[in-house]
Order: sequence, then structure tokens, then C-alpha cells
Amino acid sequence: MKFLFVVQGEGRGHLTQAITVEEMLRRNGHEVVEVLVGESSSRKLPGFFNRSIHAPVKRFLSPNFLPTAANKRVNIFGSVAYNLLHCPAYFRSACYIKKRIEESGADMVINFYELLTGFTYLLFAPRVPYICIGHQYLFLHRSFEFPKKNAFEIGLLKFFTQLTSMGARERLALSFCSMPDDAGKRIKVIPPLLRSDVLVTEPCEGDYIHGYMVNAGFGESVLAWHEGHKSVPMHFFWDKPDEPLIKHVDDTLAFQQLDDVEFLRRMAGCKAYATTAGFESVCEAMYLGKPMMMVPAHIEQDCNAYDAAKNGAGIVSSDFDIDRLLAFVQDYTPNKAFVHWVKSCERLFLYAIELSNVAPCTFSQAI
Repeated sequence: MKFLFVVQGEGRGHLTQAITVEEMLRRNGHEVVEVLVGESSSRKLPGFFNRSIHAPVKRFLSPNFLPTAANKRVNIFGSVAYNLLHCPAYFRSACYIKKRIEESGADMVINFYELLTGFTYLLFAPRVPYICIGHQYLFLHRSFEFPKKNAFEIGLLKFFTQLTSMGARERLALSFCSMPDDAGKRIKVIPPLLRSDVLVTEPCEGDYIHGYMVNAGFGESVLAWHEGHKSVPMHFFWDKPDEPLIKHVDDTLAFQQLDDVEFLRRMAGCKAYATTAGFESVCEAMYLGKPMMMVPAHIEQDCNAYDAAKNGAGIVSSDFDIDRLLAFVQDYTPNKAFVHWVKSCERLFLYAIELSNVAPCTFSQAI
């Protein structure tokens, strides 16, 4: 079969998932003919993606979430207003996606949580079927347990997730643990899509704290803690284009632009991991047996952190208080069941693809 990918370009999770899925498909005799990546003025496509993906990559303008003034949390109302103003541009992007689907010769489209894919199928109903992949589809599952957070934000998250999958044959929900499928919502639960590089990495215990923050405003919290604990080595990755590739604060603290090879190397050898709770890096830390502290930057990450903590991944914090992380290290026990669950991913993913290819549904059933 020939596949076309549409990928949300926010953060690194959807990008690394697309790389993993392409590897699986190619390994099993399929072809990815094209990859469309949503971009915005505040997103820069990481170099590791172009180096790792084999199919031609094309970009289109996509809706974006704006940060608050402190660059820590997502500004929901500001994001809505900003994106409403850019609706004409997004309509042109949907037209472009439709054109690429029709001209690519793809037999199936795989959507990695890109909003405009859902709108493309709503507006134009391309004949090529599509499925969706993302941990966010677990939020629509009848058995998913949400944290006690703002009900409006949770409702908005679920609504947004439904919009990304309008017209989809199947929603493949990535989960920290095995769960029954939810046939009513067309949700099939599968393990996280970790890169082959992660699966073959041998972890060891170092003496430094490894970290990743999707919003660079959290850097102030890290700096504040570092001022009183300069004997603790820390190396954080962030997305701050106006800074150098590696910003050395001093001998024991550095901030680095995202580089997936170096990120994984640092993950493998760290003492513990501090993160803004993106699903992908949380799964990588769990697989490598690293204790972690999760500092959510928006409601989706609040849900990720809550679910991960329930599965023994680590602790949840409102800020980068490394003292709490170091205390947690003493009592941490890796979740070995998670490792076995991840290793079953390729088999379950390919089975889901095969079922989706022979089980058509109407558009109304797929909403």
C-alpha cells in the first residue's frame, strides 16, 4: 500500500511518531509517498525530521497555539482569536492538502493529529480513506480517567481532538498501558510508537539531570533552582530560536536547541529526567527506566502527566523544583510491563492498519 502522512508540527512527538510509522511500513513492504507537515511562524521544523524521514516533505500553514506572556502555559483565548483571523489562509491549506492527497497516488492517509486534515475531509470528502494516530485519541475513550482540572479546558481538548479526526475510519490511541478498544468511538488502543533508536539504546545511570521544555519560559525556573545548587549538573533542551545551538550558563548548566540524536544520548545516561510532559519523551524515559518529574504546560500535558503518574512514570509538579525530583529518585521502580507493551507495538499497529483497510465507514459514523 501507498501512504501519505499529514503531521502536526508542534513539539517533537508527532514528528518522531511519523518517523517510526514510516520505518514500520517500509519494513513491511509498504511505501510512504509524501509527508505534509503543518507549520507556523512560531514553529521551526527540527533538522532531525528531514534527516530521518525518507519520503518527500512538504509544508503548509497550520493553526498554532500561542503561549502566555511568561511563555509557560498555552494562551487558549489568544490562540483562538489568532487562528480565527487566519482562517482564509487555513482554507487554502485545506485545499492544498486535498490536492496532494489526490495527486500523490496514496491508498490511505495517516493523520498525526493535524487539525486541518479533519477539516479537509469535512469540506471536500477525498475518496482516499484515512486513519488518525495520537495519544490524544485516548481522551475520547469511554474509560479514560481525567485529572481534576478545568472542565472547560478538558471539554475543549476533547472537542479539538474530535475535529482532528472528522471522517476518519479509525482512531489509533497510543496508551501507557493496554486497554480495551472503544468500538463506539472507533478507537483502537495500541502501544506508544517509539523510534527504533530508543528500542536499541542501552541506558546507564549518570550524575546529571536531563530535561526538555516545550515552552522556553520554564528556563527561568531552572535557572532559579540552579543558583542554589550549582554542584548538580543539568542539561536542558528547549525551543528558543533566538538563542545559540548550545547556551552554556556555566560549567554545570546548559540549554540546547532540540537535536534528537543528542537528546536520546542524554536521556540514556541521565540520573533523572525533568519535562513539560509531552507524551513522546515521557514514554522514552519510561522505556529507559528513568525517574522523571512532569511539569505540564497545557491541559493536554496535564492529562499526560496524570496518566503517566498513575502508571508509575514519575511525579507531577507545577514548576521545575529539582529537589522533588531528586527525592523521588530514591524510591523509583521502573515499570517493566511498559517495556513489554511497547515491544508489541509493530504487530498491533500493522493489524490495525489491515483492519482499517477492509472496514469502510460512513462520514457520520466517523465523527
